[in-house]
Amino acid sequence: MANSILDMFASSPIRPMQDHMAKANECAFLLKDFFTALLKQDWQSAEISKEAIRKLENEADDLKHELRTHLPKGLFLPVARTDLLALLSKQDKIANIARDIAGLAFARKMEFPTNVHQPLMELVNRCLDASKQAFKAISELDELLATGFRGREASLVSDMIDKLDEIENDTDDLQRKVLNLIFEQEDDLPPVKVIFMYQVVKQVGDLADCAQQVGSRLEMTIAR
Repeated sequence: MANSILDMFASSPIRPMQDHMAKANECAFLLKDFFTALLKQDWQSAEISKEAIRKLENEADDLKHELRTHLPKGLFLPVARTDLLALLSKQDKIANIARDIAGLAFARKMEFPTNVHQPLMELVNRCLDASKQAFKAISELDELLATGFRGREASLVSDMIDKLDEIENDTDDLQRKVLNLIFEQEDDLPPVKVIFMYQVVKQVGDLADCAQQVGSRLEMTIAR
C-alpha cells in the first residue's frame, strides 16, 4: 500500500485525495441499499449493506492515514499542505457518518412509522446527491492545479459548489419534513425509539452538511 501511494505521489499528490473522496462517496451511496432494506425490515440485506459500508470506511481510513504520512511537507504546489489535510478531514467525515448511521440503525433494528418511509428515502437520496456533487468537484482538483486555480476550470468548480449549496438547502427542508412527521406522532411511539429516530435523521442530514463542507473547503483553497 505504502509503495503504491508513494508511486502516486511521484506523478500527482492530488490523485490519492480524489481516490479517498471516491471511496467516501461510494461508502455513502451504500446507505440507499441499507435504508431500502431497513424500511422493509429485511435485516439480512441491511447487514450486508452495513458490512460493505464498514469495509469501505476502513479502506478510506487506510487511504487517509497513508496520505497524512506521505504528504510531503515541502510540496511545491499552488495549494498548502494544511489545505489538503483539512480537505481530507472533511472528506473522511462523509465515510465516518455513513458508517455510524448504518451501525446505529442496524444495532437498534430501527422501525420508522410507515408515513415517514417515503420522506426519509427522499432525504437519504438528496443527501447522496450532495455527496456525489462534492465528489464531482474534487474530481476537478487536478485540472484546477493545472490551471493555477484560475480561468474556466475555476468557474466550473465554483458553479459545482453553488449547486452543492442548493442541494444542501434542499436536505434541510427534507430533514425538517421528516422530523415534523415523527414529532406529530411522537406520543404514540416508544420514547427511546423516537430519540434514536431523531438521532439517525440528524446524522443523515449531517452527511449533506459534510459534503457541503468539502465544497466550502475547496472554495477556500481556490480563493487563496
